[in-house]
Amino acid sequence: MRTRLTLSVLVLGLASTNSVAAQAFGYNVALSHDQIIISEPVDIGSLLNRTEGPPRILHLYGRGEDGWERQATLQVPDGEGEDFFGRFVIADGDRLIVGATAIDYDGDTEPDGSVLVFRWAGDGWEYESRLRPESVPPGISYGRFASLSGNLLVVTALGYEETGGAWIFERGDDGEWIEQAVLTPSDPAPELERFGMGAHTDGERVIIGAVGGAEEPGAAYIFGQDANGEWAEEARLGFQGDEIQARAALPDPFFGGVSVRINGAHALLGLPGADERSGAVLLYERRSSGAWVRSGSLTAFDRQPDARFGSFISSFNGELWISAPAADRFGAIYAFEWDPVAQRFAVATKISPGDGTDVRDGFGLSVAVDDDLAVIGQPMDDNRRGSVVALERHDDGSWRQAQKIMLPEERRPLAALADVSCDEGMADQFACDQVDILSFLPLDAIGGTDRGVVANDVWGWTDPQTGREYAIVGRTDGTAFVDVSAPESPVYLGSLPKTRGSASSPWRDIKVHAGHAFVVADNAGEHGMQVFDLTRLRDAGTSPVTFEADAMYDGIASAHNVVINEETGTAYSVGSNGGGETCGGGLHMIDVGEPKNPTFAGCFSHEGTGFAGTGYTHDAQCVVYSGPDADHSGKEICIGANESALSIADVTDRASPVSLASASYPAVAYAHQGWLTEDHRYFYQNDEGDEGSAYRGGTPMSGTRTLVWDVSDLDDPVLVAEHFGEARTTDHNLYIVGDLMYQSNYASGLRVLDISDRESPEEVGFFGTVPFFDTAAPEHESVAFYGSWSNYPFFESGTIVVSSMLEGIFFLKYRRPELIP
Repeated sequence: MRTRLTLSVLVLGLASTNSVAAQAFGYNVALSHDQIIISEPVDIGSLLNRTEGPPRILHLYGRGEDGWERQATLQVPDGEGEDFFGRFVIADGDRLIVGATAIDYDGDTEPDGSVLVFRWAGDGWEYESRLRPESVPPGISYGRFASLSGNLLVVTALGYEETGGAWIFERGDDGEWIEQAVLTPSDPAPELERFGMGAHTDGERVIIGAVGGAEEPGAAYIFGQDANGEWAEEARLGFQGDEIQARAALPDPFFGGVSVRINGAHALLGLPGADERSGAVLLYERRSSGAWVRSGSLTAFDRQPDARFGSFISSFNGELWISAPAADRFGAIYAFEWDPVAQRFAVATKISPGDGTDVRDGFGLSVAVDDDLAVIGQPMDDNRRGSVVALERHDDGSWRQAQKIMLPEERRPLAALADVSCDEGMADQFACDQVDILSFLPLDAIGGTDRGVVANDVWGWTDPQTGREYAIVGRTDGTAFVDVSAPESPVYLGSLPKTRGSASSPWRDIKVHAGHAFVVADNAGEHGMQVFDLTRLRDAGTSPVTFEADAMYDGIASAHNVVINEETGTAYSVGSNGGGETCGGGLHMIDVGEPKNPTFAGCFSHEGTGFAGTGYTHDAQCVVYSGPDADHSGKEICIGANESALSIADVTDRASPVSLASASYPAVAYAHQGWLTEDHRYFYQNDEGDEGSAYRGGTPMSGTRTLVWDVSDLDDPVLVAEHFGEARTTDHNLYIVGDLMYQSNYASGLRVLDISDRESPEEVGFFGTVPFFDTAAPEHESVAFYGSWSNYPFFESGTIVVSSMLEGIFFLKYRRPELIP
């Protein structure tokens, strides 16, 4: 039966009303019948939130009056659930061949994976057939990569016989695909090489990429037919020596693979991780003896570290196109011409993106070229929502951007609010108990207007001169400043954009010292630590201002968090990565006594903690200790949440910091963050992964778990209690003021706990920042990564600032029962 798929209308928006949409638009691109065909097979938001998204869609664009316009969509006939439709897209004349690795046709719990074939019917595509031979067992990712040349088709699958496999098909005279062979590696490297992560055929031979192995970054296997017509392995192309310093991986784990290409006696192998990730393409040649030998390599003529040259390889009209998604930070494609006399690739032309492409958009992770039109995928654009750039060739032979194509973002409409009481369990559309809304500003009212922008961290500052209170809100693309001195009428003053040339990041962290904000971002490239003089806000008017940083600390590149001890004027960059002095991901100490002149002060990493054992610190609190342990009174103590354990260290002497203790605990999943009581006797800690640990093979928690540590002896911390919340949602950040603990627990929002009985916390109020969220939601929704990121409860006025990723910023008030007349 053939199902006719014609023009359709798609309502664009979030994958679900509560998830962070990231559909990887531009994951694959193709050109056929005057159409641009764009896939979005992976809803990354659903993957991160462990939810199942809707069936995936191919978007078909045609030329209209205003350029390329979406004219139709295509999806799996009668499909239900997320099917990863569009893992590969091959346009072959009047046929369109599409991989979908998660189709479940049998109705069992294991996805089958399939290849679907569509036929051009003159005015649209019709579903024609499904290609999945009986030799494909259930439960493997069949349809992951594919290549077609003439009548020879190769399709790969991960998980087949543990190593992975590749199926060879030949198209018969009647158009039917006939299975010829199943290819597997003869001697795969140990620890699962993941054979099938890349494929290409020239119609005579097949080359299959493989990622990973215990000792090598990857490999490629070449297969050909012997004298009897049987397919056999001709060579395994492995990588050895000092030239390969990093794994052959693309800039994002969702797009990992090995770029391979074969043409006659020549084979190419892309290694974007080689040579400090500047990247290279290795060249191999088949000798008359049948042996494949290394014959050279191609690199960018302007080789740059981290450019990732070799991420994608394609050919067009005698040119070889090689992408480098991070060249010049924004990406580039190098087009090499073949010199038939010298029998080598010679002149290379560099093709760069136009306006609208940002750092780490992934320019060149997919490419399709036809005559004077080139289509370049940018699947990581706007926090992995993705986009596509259409380039046109001009008379001088140059390629220039003609249009940027992307799906619009439809956000849940939320209006600003002011003075809304929690009445019968609701404040407007937000569930609550004992917590009122003083005001609410949606994301677009604090500068978050661009596609893909979400809110993250929040901190606060009280101006000692004026007494005015300011909220400092992290966004994907920068930092917002809001005057909340009149909390029912907050005023958005403006934003400090991310460091120029750095990548947008969902992780931004801010702390304050001596009237200055210190801002870091994780996985953001060369971001450094921005320093902003908050006294400048005194002169800000009612029209939002775009600020510039007053100083920059470049001793780090990216960092997950920044911790500040205001008593000693010391900042601690933690989770530093990507450049500079990372200190093993532990405490990178910075003297901020002169805020505009931060200077490196030392390193500390608690060896044996963190999942890699390097002392990686995810977050910490550093204080001048005034607790019951007399041995350490007056010392500067840092208590770190180090992924796998709690870490306690004496950092008084920055040149010789001392490890005091480390402690693990039952069912550790990800030690995330914590805070001391004001008497420094107890430390309350959250674990970001334990509520969802069933997905990691563990036992899920019955409710949000808070760990209570007695740290009265800093050399011997003792876990004295575990508190389980009324809702089972993922905890993120918690802070303590007096006898109250304020927890931001993602989907269930702000939870207020009474800790007057230190070892028996009791929830006494909450505010759900996600509209109409049901705390009894299914497990996969309740532990999802959306909702309240953090809170700041330290204002003397009692205003609690709460950020919520998709919603914006809330200014709340907890109604203490004993204070209500």
